[in-house]
Amino acid sequence: QVQLQESGGGLVQAGGSLRLSCAASGRTIRTYAMGWFRQAPGQEREFVAAINWNYGSTYYADSVKGRFTISRDSSKNTVYLQMNSLKPEDTAVYCCAARYTSTTPITRAGGYDYWGQGTQVTVSS
Repeated sequence: QVQLQESGGGLVQAGGSLRLSCAASGRTIRTYAMGWFRQAPGQEREFVAAINWNYGSTYYADSVKGRFTISRDSSKNTVYLQMNSLKPEDTAVYCCAARYTSTTPITRAGGYDYWGQGTQVTVSS
């Protein structure tokens, strides 16, 4: 079992920045990748960013490319999402997720095995 705990959400004005953290505990030794997804009210969950745990390769949704940066600290089993130049349309609940396998695209939510509870990010205009 893997437990994921997000932190760092909050209220910020458009153009501002936030950094989300996701600490993993439990059986993390075989983690293949970790990702961030978000879901706004009335909308489907969407992929935001992901990182290959061993190689550090990163992947981003087009909507956040150039503004968000995903990174990891292997010694702390923690993944971060630095969000800059935030826009009102970035408002959502952000969840981190972990996966053991690479059998499906890293951007696909269904390929992830464990999920955190989520943290609210609200961007005011």
